[in-house]
Amino acid sequence: MNVAVPTQKLKPNDFASDQEVRWCPGCGDYAILKAVQRTLPDLDVAKEKYVFVSGIGCSSRFPYYMSTYGFHTIHGRAPAFATGIKITNPDLDVWLVTGDGDGFSIGGNHMLHVLRRNVDMQILLCNNEIYGLTKGQYSPTSGEGLRTPSSPTGSVDSPLKPLVFALGSGARFVARGYDTQKNLPDVFKRAHAHKGTSLVEILQNCIVYNDAVFDDVLARDVAADKQIHVEHGKPLIFGTDKNKGIRMNTKTLTLEVVTVGENGITEEDILVHDETNKALATMLAEMDGPDLPVALGVLYCNPSATYEQAVESQMAEAKAKSSAPSLDALLREGHTWEL
Repeated sequence: MNVAVPTQKLKPNDFASDQEVRWCPGCGDYAILKAVQRTLPDLDVAKEKYVFVSGIGCSSRFPYYMSTYGFHTIHGRAPAFATGIKITNPDLDVWLVTGDGDGFSIGGNHMLHVLRRNVDMQILLCNNEIYGLTKGQYSPTSGEGLRTPSSPTGSVDSPLKPLVFALGSGARFVARGYDTQKNLPDVFKRAHAHKGTSLVEILQNCIVYNDAVFDDVLARDVAADKQIHVEHGKPLIFGTDKNKGIRMNTKTLTLEVVTVGENGITEEDILVHDETNKALATMLAEMDGPDLPVALGVLYCNPSATYEQAVESQMAEAKAKSSAPSLDALLREGHTWEL
């Protein structure tokens, strides 16, 4: 007689491989790895369904440290590998881990196409605004004026904003968090629940080559006034006293910070976050600098049909219309000749 044995719930340690985790002491990748390992047990997915894919960079060591299937691929091309994996076996749960250089420099073209195609996968973008693996050159997201071995007098490049790029490429889900954020697993769970390409930008510290790059946003003494945690259906309010808000300036059609209780401003004047509004999401993704806070959380979520669903439907339709397959007939169709 067969006896059904209840499946034991997986734990974070079940997703930790036997490999020694080797990043620089203090690297934000440690916290991101732990956040992912805390997330997976709550997703109700069989362990053998997970696949982690990476390109080249410090964060791209991820597949070695996850007790799952994984592919450490080539520089910038991880989206192409991940797309192939998902199309070949749509039942797999695909996670792509990349960095600001791997994903948006040499891999920018591949990133664009995986986003516009809406392949069902989670993309974790570890953004430390530097090339850490190759010893500190400036990356596409580095700030102007950054002095590095490749820009000793300061970078003159205009920095790329990953979430603005993603929205412009047709992404249906974009979110932002940071490496040591306690509720980062909640952001990952939202990304996983979305069927399609989910891009999560993770602000991350590189203690060796770009230390404290996000301190103007993440440092404890400024966090309340420099971060706004967005939530669908909730007013865009932030600040130490929770009295600052984001309002649309109707003259300039731009977002601005106002204080509730000053100059007749009430909570009715504050924008309410709508994560299905792409225009609002784009403006929130653009926010930074001394006058505006950085938006954290799910900025945009507006599902549509996934790429692999479209491919499967096309294949099924083609099979239904064609007769029994014949390799001989296939070889002889079209322009042929005899000798």
